[in-house]
Amino acid sequence: MLLACTLSLGWSAGAMRKADLDAARRFPTLEHVFGTDELGRDLLARTLYGGAISLSLGLLAAVIAVILGTAYGAIAGYLGGAVDEWMMRAVDVLYALPTLLLLMLFAVSLGAQLENTPLIYDAQTQSWRPMTREWSRFVVLAAAIGSVSWLTMARVIRGQVLSLREQPFVEAARALGLPTRRILLRHILPNLAGPIVVFATLTVPQAILQESFLSFLGIGVQPPQATWGSLAADGVRVLNPIRFDWWLIAFPCTALSLTLLALNFVGDGLRDALDVRGQGR
Repeated sequence: MLLACTLSLGWSAGAMRKADLDAARRFPTLEHVFGTDELGRDLLARTLYGGAISLSLGLLAAVIAVILGTAYGAIAGYLGGAVDEWMMRAVDVLYALPTLLLLMLFAVSLGAQLENTPLIYDAQTQSWRPMTREWSRFVVLAAAIGSVSWLTMARVIRGQVLSLREQPFVEAARALGLPTRRILLRHILPNLAGPIVVFATLTVPQAILQESFLSFLGIGVQPPQATWGSLAADGVRVLNPIRFDWWLIAFPCTALSLTLLALNFVGDGLRDALDVRGQGR
């Protein structure tokens, strides 16, 4: 009898909880333009907040990829010979590895390291302290995505440097006895501004898409932070044949798609504007 009463109370509490969650999800209205999620939170605010997190992560990952790819490709292209051969073979090996597997390995290894490493200076205690779990996961994802997105950049920069190192101004710099570091930073790197800017613009949407995919799988940014990928994952999780709350998926995915489309258009426009050889066509 006692067991039956306990099961009955548990079932009733679960049913009431499900009813409360179903009631919290509201159809888009004038008060809540994008509707509300299963906890009654305004989906428009969540989408804007998720967009800020996704864009910030994409920009940080693009910066990491540009720095790694530019440095690696410039060194390989300028030194040439056996060094260039070995460095490019290493890039080919990394290309052959699954990107998702690399992202997961980086996220696990870097995440454990960052959670135990003092990275933020606390002005009150005047000491360094570890990041919170949410922001450490954000930094880990940006570092992981940037660490696997620099390979194409390295190949592009290497090809440009192979061409630039034979130019007369580089030969003149060598004849003057300038060190290699100064030649790369003062003479070659400024001539790579066009490809670097274009690649960085095209890397941001790629990083956002990778982060959204990881968050959709539950590997990316964790609550209470939100991204477009995690919002879409939350919408898929509450779908059922009885009640189809389409707005939980439609609005975050639409925002993600429009942003990716706009960033790709910006990248294509910058590429056409900076392509001197194609301006006469």
